[in-house]
Amino acid sequence: MTGDAVYLLAGVWALAILAVFIQAIRLSYRIEARSPDLTNRSGFPRKAMMFHTLTNMNVARDEETQAMRRRMNGLLLIVLAGFAIMGAGLHLVRAGG
Repeated sequence: MTGDAVYLLAGVWALAILAVFIQAIRLSYRIEARSPDLTNRSGFPRKAMMFHTLTNMNVARDEETQAMRRRMNGLLLIVLAGFAIMGAGLHLVRAGG
């Protein structure tokens, strides 16, 4: 595989991982909407409170919300693993070329 093809594949891989991250953000907003202590009552937009949902701080304890939180944590692990694999692959390509 030529160098250009590797970098093209890395770009497509990064876009796929970014799409998974966006899914995790959207799921975080849905979890916040179900959790009374995390609901945005200010009327102004704010960033997703992903740290709170990731660590289960002030998140509703019902089974459905907790299942959503576990799914979001899984998506974030996929993102972390995806970028680690991409970084290792690019490092190997640079070292070999």
